[in-house]
Amino acid sequence: MKRRDFLKATAISAGALLLPKCGPGTPMDTDGAQYYPQSVVSGDPRPDSVILWTRVDDAMSATADLDLDVEIAVDEAFKTIVASAKVKALAKYDHCAKVKVVNLPNAATIYYRFGYVKQGKRYLSRVGKTKTAPAPDADVPVKFVYVSCQDYIGRYFNAYWLAAELAPDFFVHLGDYIYETTGDPSFQDVTAARKIEFPANDPGIALGSADKRYYAAKSLENYRQLYRQTRADKALQTMHERVPMIATWDDHEYSNDCNGPRAKYSNDAENELDVARRRAANQAFFEYQPIDYETPNFEYNPNADVPGDIQLYRDFRFGKHVHLVMTDLRQYRADNLILGNAFPGKVAVDEAKLVAKYGSVPAVAQPYVDIDTFAGGQYKQVLVGAAPTVGYPAAAVTGKVSVAYINNIVTRVNMATGMNVPTIDPATGGLEKGISYFDCGKLSAVTSNGSRYLTIKPAYDVLGEVTYGDTGGASEDVMGAAQEAWFLSTMKGSSATWKVWGNEYCLTSLAVDLRAFTFIPKSFQQIFYLNSEDWNGYRNKRSALIGQLAGVGGVVALTGDIHAFYASTPSVNDDTSKKIVEFVTSAVSSKVFKSLLLSQVREDPLLSTVNGADQLASGVDSLLRNPSNATLGYMNSSDNGFALVEADATELRVTQTQIPESEVSVDYTGRVDDLRGKAKTVELKTVAGGAELFLKLNGTWKRWDLTAQDWV
Repeated sequence: MKRRDFLKATAISAGALLLPKCGPGTPMDTDGAQYYPQSVVSGDPRPDSVILWTRVDDAMSATADLDLDVEIAVDEAFKTIVASAKVKALAKYDHCAKVKVVNLPNAATIYYRFGYVKQGKRYLSRVGKTKTAPAPDADVPVKFVYVSCQDYIGRYFNAYWLAAELAPDFFVHLGDYIYETTGDPSFQDVTAARKIEFPANDPGIALGSADKRYYAAKSLENYRQLYRQTRADKALQTMHERVPMIATWDDHEYSNDCNGPRAKYSNDAENELDVARRRAANQAFFEYQPIDYETPNFEYNPNADVPGDIQLYRDFRFGKHVHLVMTDLRQYRADNLILGNAFPGKVAVDEAKLVAKYGSVPAVAQPYVDIDTFAGGQYKQVLVGAAPTVGYPAAAVTGKVSVAYINNIVTRVNMATGMNVPTIDPATGGLEKGISYFDCGKLSAVTSNGSRYLTIKPAYDVLGEVTYGDTGGASEDVMGAAQEAWFLSTMKGSSATWKVWGNEYCLTSLAVDLRAFTFIPKSFQQIFYLNSEDWNGYRNKRSALIGQLAGVGGVVALTGDIHAFYASTPSVNDDTSKKIVEFVTSAVSSKVFKSLLLSQVREDPLLSTVNGADQLASGVDSLLRNPSNATLGYMNSSDNGFALVEADATELRVTQTQIPESEVSVDYTGRVDDLRGKAKTVELKTVAGGAELFLKLNGTWKRWDLTAQDWV
């Protein structure tokens, strides 16, 4: 390969120049790993290009721009160096350096390293290995790993030791590469070896109570610190040194459960819109992640409008069989259908709207009254008086209010005060019916339950359908108009066997049916969505998208976020014949879904009082097996791990490597053999020409049958 044909290099944030390899005064090469504490990373491989990344840390030059060089070789020993280039590690970007290497051969394995010259020596980084994509018309199999959710606090990224051994062509990170909190007791367990502490002069956002204080990143330096420490993990470094990454973000790269620049720590009790904080998170992401942005030589502008300051949605072609389409489902999406501070008794959909939508009143609708005028305002007076104690604003007690909620508050007031205010008989003649937030499971004034989690499915579905229609779909706009149009056009226009969607959070329905459990209070004997913060909270938009994707053929969604292993054929609402295939991977290290449910039950003031709630949370997988989740064929909510994809002209196979949650608190550095013995694998697949889901059971492939609700 001739040098001029092999490589032309440009740095994303600075020009790159070809360098001679030797000459008078050439510095002596020496091991300089100490100057590269995050090692090296490559990303966004295309048939003729790849991004290379490193960060230099020299305490003696902390505020200066630093000069580096990068070398490209065809062998790991660098006996055949085919090109080199200069690059700047700018102080304004935390001394991160990125290089886009272009004009590379297709499907080529290359090695790279960075050099930093100081006091007559050239300090070398570790050697990185990367690989370009095959040509779009190449009839070749493709093998890659996908991962999600790697919490550094108290946990190790052991999954990467096993993933790296598989020698994939690349790996996909679906988000939560960092976690913005330093010790949230609901899901993080701080240890001496695995902790992050922001400095006293830049502590971040104080959260929790005085005796359980923890912090969330706020400043640019806070977010940089998270990336620096996260990428210091040895297993993660090993993966990056061997395999290029294609990444998007989910919520924790900014803030848990965020919608664009709006955080949710207070459950909407406070206005947590913080554009400056969002920009800080986005800039750190730009600095640390090896993204090949659609805009050539893109450089982050911290004064740009949000959203729109950074575009992550993009696509990649790997031969004839894999077209990977990555989306951004956090930056543009509408806020949750029910806000955490919504007045529970508010009737969001009245009888007139229900009749206009359905022609009659659905059975799920419940009675309401105009509290300002009903019974001469008697009940308004009671609810206004209770407002300071219950926690909702007194001003919210107006208009159409749920009878069930009124009775709930009246009963509580009577018990607390000895008053004897009569409750309202729901069967009172002439009462109109509608859908209130209380009907959707929002039992408390300020809470995530009944808002983003544990929503009552029948009422929530009606609320969503009516609101979606009333707003022309704006209530469930997830991608934004430009991204959605690009996404559908890209999927429909692809000639690849497999159109693979890098999808941040679950498409499949995750509902539990508790109606048969008579030992729990009647108010909890319902069908609940476990999570309406994901696509379950945007089910009408999900249905519309799947309706278009189902006709494309070969569409497979690869998903993370939920900290569980699932496999499903998510479909159009009420038409399971129009479907795609979804494979969900669990978290690399974060607390698994079953454990999160247990924490949620134990820490919620209301749920913690429900007899048997712990047992129900522990049995979540058995509860998920119900008609509301007919398309969900496989589930494991108890293990960590990752998934391997192998795709060719006939099938797309997914092998889930499942690691017991107990093992993520153990450092397996240097003991990979021990870790391998703890893991198990589950094989699933789908076959070209259809959208069926298969599981290998005892050596035989079985198909998930929706009618039988079994593997046949």
